[in-house]
Amino acid sequence: MTPDPLARIDETTEALAALRDAFTGEEPLDDALQRLADTAARVMPDADAVTVSVVTADQPRTAAATDPRLIDVDEKQYSADRGPCLESARSMKTVRAVVGEHLDLWPEFEAAADRTGVRAYLSVPVVLPASDDGEAQHIATLNIYSYTAAAFDPFDEKLMRLFTTAASATINSAQRWQRSRNQVLHLERALESRAEIEQAKGVLMAVHACTADEAFTMLVERSQHENTKLRGVARSLLESVKGS
Repeated sequence: MTPDPLARIDETTEALAALRDAFTGEEPLDDALQRLADTAARVMPDADAVTVSVVTADQPRTAAATDPRLIDVDEKQYSADRGPCLESARSMKTVRAVVGEHLDLWPEFEAAADRTGVRAYLSVPVVLPASDDGEAQHIATLNIYSYTAAAFDPFDEKLMRLFTTAASATINSAQRWQRSRNQVLHLERALESRAEIEQAKGVLMAVHACTADEAFTMLVERSQHENTKLRGVARSLLESVKGS
C-alpha cells in the first residue's frame, strides 16, 4: 500500500519539530548528525538504512550510520573519489541511483552496494556549519539505502530535500548558539583572570612600594620561573595573602 503523501508530510513535519527541539547546541556535531540519520530512517518508508557523509577538502568520512554495515559502501566511494554521495555533495543536488544502472560511472559504488544487497540509493546534500577555526561551511550528504529497486520516487526526493534543508538550518542555529556560548564563557574567564591579576598587582605594589608596571613585571618573572600561567601565579599570591 502506497503511503498517503499528506500523512507523510505530517510525519516529516513532526519529526523536524522533534529534531529542532533536540538540537540544543550542547552536543557534538557528529551526535547531531546521528540524530539526523535516525530521524530520516523513521520518516522515509523505503529507507532500510541511512548514513551521513561529511565531505571535506581533506578526506570525506561517514559521521553517522543507522547500520554500520553500510559504511563500507560510503568508504568505497571516498577511496575512488566518485559515487552518488560525492556527486550530490559537489553538485548540491539530490542524486538517486539504482544499483546495476551505473556500472561505468561508479563501478566501486556499484560493487559495494551489490555485495550488501542494496538496490536503490538516494543522496541528499546538507550544509553544515563553519568550523570553530573559521573554515568555510562543510557539505554533508544524507545517504538513504533501500533493498528495493523501486524505492524513492520524485516525491521522496522533494520531501528529503525539504527535510535536509530544515535540518541544516536547525543544526547551524544550534552550532552558532554553542559557539556564542563558548565565546561568552571565554570572555568571562578572561575577565576573571584580569581581576585576579589586578588584585595581585595591588598586593605587590603595597608590599614593595612599587609601580603597577613593576608589580606586573614581578608576576611575569615568577610565571616564567615557575612555568605557570600568569593567572595561576596571581591566584596563588592572593591565596597566600588570605591565609597569612
